[in-house]
Formats: sequence, structure tokens, C-alpha cells
Amino acid sequence: MSDSDINCGNGGGANSYTNLRIASVFIILVGSSFGAFFPVLARKTDRFRVPTAVFDFAKYFGSGVIIATSFIHLLSPALDELGSPCLSPAWQEYPYALALAMLSLFSIFIVELVAFRWGSAKLAAMGIKHDAHGHATGSHAAHGPELVDTHETLSGNNSVYEKRADVETLHSGTHYDSSALAQIIGVFILEFGVLLHSLLIGLTLAVSSDFKILFVVIIFHQTFEGLGIGSRLAFMNVPQGYRFVPFLAAGLYAITTPLGIAVGLGIRNTYNPDSTTASIVSGVMDSISAGILLYTGMVELLAHEFIFNKDMNTASNGKVAYAVCCMLLGTGIMALLGRWA
Repeated sequence: MSDSDINCGNGGGANSYTNLRIASVFIILVGSSFGAFFPVLARKTDRFRVPTAVFDFAKYFGSGVIIATSFIHLLSPALDELGSPCLSPAWQEYPYALALAMLSLFSIFIVELVAFRWGSAKLAAMGIKHDAHGHATGSHAAHGPELVDTHETLSGNNSVYEKRADVETLHSGTHYDSSALAQIIGVFILEFGVLLHSLLIGLTLAVSSDFKILFVVIIFHQTFEGLGIGSRLAFMNVPQGYRFVPFLAAGLYAITTPLGIAVGLGIRNTYNPDSTTASIVSGVMDSISAGILLYTGMVELLAHEFIFNKDMNTASNGKVAYAVCCMLLGTGIMALLGRWA
């Protein structure tokens, strides 16, 4: 790129395809809503009868989408944004994008570690044990520890897993609420990283000169990413008082990119995504989001789904191979979309 091609803040975004840009708010809203809400509605309501195999596909496919998003759609752009020639030379002297991603990754780990130990101590004081991996009998990410009655476990000859009982029927609302809170926090962490990314790509789409190609790619991008988020929300196991949380989280995802497009259209005469300020803000936010999704994807999804999951440990090689292929398909498609967006 020559110096004459670099626009570090002069003017605003592109003014072409105005009607189509306005229509994109609603088109992407439909795609995002379908991806995020369909798994939740299919599992949480009786109106849809979706086979378990479809949920399994969506779950593993979505894990791959989230991991590819962290690398290809967040970390890579962050490196470009914080390495922009529009920034001062000091930004070129250190890989700030990688450092910020690492910082956010370890920050999420420390927060979760502290919360886990605090919650474990509280549960122990109540005479309750829990599965240390949190996935012994279920296979969904970001849920709380699966509780076990210590006294019943110790008094019998069967294993912990055979003596595991339904928390909702054995323990009071206080115990179950602690598990629900852990699930909600896990989903919030995942959503935070995705929502930052969704808002930024909405702003970019509204002012991009390569609108047509980017528009088509983002429709698929948001639908697949919504499927990844929705499949996780669908497996949240929360008491009646928190049943609204999966729907609320799906709704927030659905409206974030359209909101970004609407804001971008409103400020496109003054907003330049290549400006110094925009490059720094986008780079920092993308870096932080990348670290969050990397931790969530690798720890909450991959490790808990494939290594610490009792069902997967005892599954046939064919089932494991199918799950891995679904995950790689999601990763591959999302990585391929990174060629254009």
C-alpha cells in the first residue's frame, strides 16, 4: 500500500448502496435471530420437535465456529489494526494485540478460578460436593458444578456418578441458584466477547466501500455464529426464575450487529474505520474479545466436551469422530469466511 492509498482520518465512509445498507439492518437481524433463537426455541419449547442428532451437530459445529472466530475474525484483524501505519511508531515496536489477548485470557481464567474456589467452599460448607470438571453427566459448556449429596454418596457402595441426584429435587433453591449463577456468568463471558465483535463488524459494514461482498459474507457469518451461541444457550439448565436468560442472551446477540450498522449509517459521513482513533479502539476491543473466545473455546468447549465429559469418554470411536468432524466443519467454514471478512 502506497502512502497515497492510506486514509488516516480524512472524510467518512462510503456513501454507495444506501438503500441496501439500510435493508441490511433488517436482513442481518433475521439471520442473526434465526441462528441464535432456533436452537433455544427448539429445545426450550414444545412447538419444535428437533432430533437429538441435530442438537449435537449444532453444538459441535458451533464450538468450531467460536474458535475460528477468535483466531481469524478477531485476533488477525486486531494485529492489522494495532499495526496500522496511521498509528505512531511506538505501536509497531511491540505486539500489543497479542499481549492484550493474552491479558484478557488470563483475566478470565483468574476470575473463573476465584469464583470456582469461592463457590466450592460455599458448597462444601453446605455438605455438598461437585464434579470438579463440571461435565461428568452433561455435555454443555458454561454451566455450573453438578452437585452431589455428600452424605448419600458416602453412605452407599455405589460410585459418585450412580448416586448423583437431581439438584432441583434434593436441595433447596439456594443450592440450585448457585449453579444457575455459574452458568449465567459463563454465558455472559462468552456473549461479551461475541457482542463486541458483532458491534464492530456492524459499524464496518455500514461504511465499507466493499459493501456487497462484505454484506453476503456477514449474513453467513452472523447466522453461523448465532448457531454457535444459540446451541450453547439451549443447553443451559437453570431454574424457573432464570428461564428468561437464554432468550435474553439470544436477543442481545440478534440485535447487536444491526445496531452497529444503524449507528454506522448515522455517523458514516464522519466515521472513518481507518482513522487513528478507530484503529486503536477496534484493535483493543478485538484483542480483548479474541482472548475471551480463545479461553471459552479451548477450555469451556473443547476440553469440557471432549476430555472431561464422561459421556464422550465412554462413547464409540464413531461418535467421537463425528463430533470432531462437526467441529472441524464449523471451524473450516468460519475460517473460509475470513477470506472476505
